[in-house]
Amino acid sequence: MAQGKTTYRVPIGPVHVGLKEPITAWLDVDGERIVQATIRPGAIHRGIEFMARDRNPIQVIYLAERVCGICSFSHITCFVRAVEDAAKIPVPRRAQYIRSLLLELERVHSHILWAGVACYTIGYDSAFHLGMQLREKVMDVLEALTGNRVNYGVGTVGGVRRDITPEVARAIRDMLDYYRNNIATFTDVVFDDPVALARMRHVGPLSPQEAMRYCALGPTARGSGLRIDLRWSAPYEAYGELDVTPIVPQDYLGKSHGDVYDRFFVRATEIHQSLDLIERCLDGLPSGELMWEPKLPKLLNYLKQADGEGIGFVEAPRGDDTHAIRLTKGAENITWWKVRAPTYSNAISWPLMFRDQELADAPLILNSVDPCISCMERVLVTDRAAEREEVLVKQDLIERCREKTRRLMRQ
Repeated sequence: MAQGKTTYRVPIGPVHVGLKEPITAWLDVDGERIVQATIRPGAIHRGIEFMARDRNPIQVIYLAERVCGICSFSHITCFVRAVEDAAKIPVPRRAQYIRSLLLELERVHSHILWAGVACYTIGYDSAFHLGMQLREKVMDVLEALTGNRVNYGVGTVGGVRRDITPEVARAIRDMLDYYRNNIATFTDVVFDDPVALARMRHVGPLSPQEAMRYCALGPTARGSGLRIDLRWSAPYEAYGELDVTPIVPQDYLGKSHGDVYDRFFVRATEIHQSLDLIERCLDGLPSGELMWEPKLPKLLNYLKQADGEGIGFVEAPRGDDTHAIRLTKGAENITWWKVRAPTYSNAISWPLMFRDQELADAPLILNSVDPCISCMERVLVTDRAAEREEVLVKQDLIERCREKTRRLMRQ
């Protein structure tokens, strides 16, 4: 639809062959050049935080795990750390090491998946299939350790529910050898390909100043050269003993461009870093208990007596994941629970990344922050413009979205 003499609006999504998430973008283009972008993520609100109010903290674990399938253990760890903070529950060191190891296994799985999807987005199908083939190894290890390929069911308040047996330890070490011998086959074929370089270099740039100003997180921020990593700046679980250093392009390439290529480079390099961290967790795994209180009735009774607020955070594959919770003494169920996933912050930078970019690169730019809409779509919306501030319920939001869409289509 015309927006002037030479500018036209092109809609993309929420269902699009190049997008792995339900995202709607209205791109104002001058020829093939994007002049302005209006983006609306959404379409899969599930009411998880609301459902949690009818459940006790142990039951909420299984809701937290299903906030996202790719980084489910990150959300579990965030949630149980928030409960442990509110209830003042210590975690055995062996459990802390196992949590850290699982978080790094999940990072390897997530980064390989994202890299494969990025290759698919630029039409590099052979690299995509190679990435998916390599990803199977870490999925097999996760299944051997937890019994599941996703939604592992292994985290709990005060520790973990599964130990690392000698057989699992051997499977993990086999995985480390496998990736150290084979992962470069996947990453180098992308880095050495001039077409892949042309498709990713100088595409979707985000300067360090903009990344800081708009609160970018995780690989998106590190791709712009910011040394932001909670494992380094605010160590949790076993990370204080693992010597983690943020991966930024300028340390390896001499300069950071903050583009899709740098985001790819950060994730690819973090795979190697995660392999080293997994090995350190295995080598330094302390003896001891797996749980603070293994008997569920006693744990639930203790949690029922807890009173206060708690916060938990981890450096998830996409960035800083934070959970906050309130427990009220005498109440079996949680009072409230709030999740702030990294996509909240990273999505704000999308309009900046689209400036003066080619229309054909739009799906790649959207995917470059590794968005997870199911992670972020739990928000309380208020209308401060009204005479009296009011909370908008689901039907209000649906109607306003429809009205906004109608206005956009009339322009």
